[in-house]
Amino acid sequence: MDNKEMKNCGNLDQRIIRTTCDWSCAGQQLASYLASRFTYRTLEEWCCRIDSGEITLNGKMVSPDTVLQLHDQIEYKPRDIVEPAADLNYSIIYEDENYLVVNKPGNLCVHPAGPFFKHTLWHLLASKYGDIHLASRLDRETSGLLLAAKNKLAASRMAKKNVIIRKEYLSVVHGSFGEDVEAKGFLVSDPDSSVRKKRRFVFDMPQEKGTFESAHTTLSCVKRANGFSVVSAIAHTGRMHQIRSTLFSLGFPVAGDKLYGVDETMFLRQSRDELTAEDWKNLLISRQALHSSSLEIIHPDSREQMEFTSPLPDELSELVSGDK
Repeated sequence: MDNKEMKNCGNLDQRIIRTTCDWSCAGQQLASYLASRFTYRTLEEWCCRIDSGEITLNGKMVSPDTVLQLHDQIEYKPRDIVEPAADLNYSIIYEDENYLVVNKPGNLCVHPAGPFFKHTLWHLLASKYGDIHLASRLDRETSGLLLAAKNKLAASRMAKKNVIIRKEYLSVVHGSFGEDVEAKGFLVSDPDSSVRKKRRFVFDMPQEKGTFESAHTTLSCVKRANGFSVVSAIAHTGRMHQIRSTLFSLGFPVAGDKLYGVDETMFLRQSRDELTAEDWKNLLISRQALHSSSLEIIHPDSREQMEFTSPLPDELSELVSGDK
């Protein structure tokens, strides 16, 4: 199911995905709605899953031709999703009674999405600590620091007090990054891309119609070597793909990035599981070279200012050292 449409619930043993019917699906037959909205299965396949009890409506088994009503709750308990391999070796940088600072490896989803459920940071932490609430998101391929609360009350305090005051990332990019850049502008859809979700950064307010978001990133070079640069990125706003899109738009694509790298067709081929051995060789690294390296917070309880750091992982630093 589409992660925007279906919400993963907190059962650690059985993946349960729920959505509530709105006006867009009211009046449609259950199987027809699923087949039209989630096209990776045919109408016949969705009918079989409804008949088997994997999909229920308002907690009851129904027939595939049941007509959906506004506010109906569709519940899906998939039985045959095989999870891809992931790097499960996270580490705890800081822990107290209510909070954790976690160092996430690359190739690990933060939250359940797509085929990933048990192979996610949320599941790993919830299996150890019980109730867990992650305060920030990192892309699956982005490594580094993020903050988590161990209970709902602590998560509420964390959200109300806006505890994260500074986040810094390190990225390895192609090319020689020059002077510091105060990238204060806008993220817009990329009209030249065949990938719908790809974005571009522009400094000036867009004049054409379309959606856009303001974005602000401070960029500075840390090191240059071997045809690459290590760039520090301080994100003042938290937009989707902000750092990767900004660096790409400035002419410094992130190493290993299938979407914002040197060849966006890598992203399309990866989605079809068609990347060749030559593709992986050209990428140089199996994941995007972006790392959450510094996290500065005000502790929600003590109000103490705290800073945590994580060095650039070996597989990224090796690109610059030339050891790769």
